[in-house]
Amino acid sequence: MIDITLIGTAALMPIPQRALTAVFLACGGHSILFDCGEGTQTAARKAGVSLARVDMIALTHYHGDHIFGLPGLLQTLTNSERTEPLYVTGPAGLSQAMEPVLKLTGGTPYEIILLEIPAALKLSELISGWPVEAKLSTFKTEHRVSSQGYCFELSRAGKFQPENATALGVPLRLWKVLQKGSSVEVDGKIILPEQVMGAPRKGLKFVFTGDTAPCGSLTAAAANADLLICEGTYGDNAQAEAANEYGHMTFAQAATTAKAANVAQLWLAHFSQMIQNPLEYLPNATEFFANTICGRDGMSTTLKFKE
Repeated sequence: MIDITLIGTAALMPIPQRALTAVFLACGGHSILFDCGEGTQTAARKAGVSLARVDMIALTHYHGDHIFGLPGLLQTLTNSERTEPLYVTGPAGLSQAMEPVLKLTGGTPYEIILLEIPAALKLSELISGWPVEAKLSTFKTEHRVSSQGYCFELSRAGKFQPENATALGVPLRLWKVLQKGSSVEVDGKIILPEQVMGAPRKGLKFVFTGDTAPCGSLTAAAANADLLICEGTYGDNAQAEAANEYGHMTFAQAATTAKAANVAQLWLAHFSQMIQNPLEYLPNATEFFANTICGRDGMSTTLKFKE
């Protein structure tokens, strides 16, 4: 399963009830923080989220409202006596963008590893302990600067078929080895997991956009996602021109994207400070995609496999 917490939902500047952009993902005892706007630490505490052992901070771009929480968080991790490495990833220009952040942070007792993720990454190959089924990938988004969104997927193997294992002469003690994806040797013959496992079942998929205008790469990346957290900077349909000019979306555009991608649920976030009550504009989204929710700081959900 995947636990998702929407930590901050504001755009450009924090307001009393909204911290700036941040989303927390937890899976199998490990975690990723997507973006780290001002107020992330306070909002995370309010949401009951601990950032002390986060494995990776995944940045969508380098505008201040998405990264100005970093120096404080990195210092807090120092004060909490962290020793394990911390990965920070983002689009092109990561090293240059992080240089002033790291100067503000000062030295840390833990290693900060800057990494531009390739198209797809099995997290277990980078960080020990992540489920082997967990994969993080990036996709290009359309903003005023270099930017990317993230897709987190948790695959699911098919059901174990004991009758096949028995027919192949696999001892009971080796069944779990096959179930975990490793081959075994029986009477000089190699038995592969696919010989005793059914077809892969539907896994889980979470997508986070960061800042972006509508684009085909987002629609493709979000296809059939269980949850899409999408920016909805502007609530009013009449603001579509302004949204396009600044590389953002209206509620309606985000909902249209969700419908085209056939996602299960859409959470809107990254609200302009001009929007005092996002719910007033929600009908502009539900007209196109019924299962749309206006995000709020601290909102969380658990994505679970369906039988």
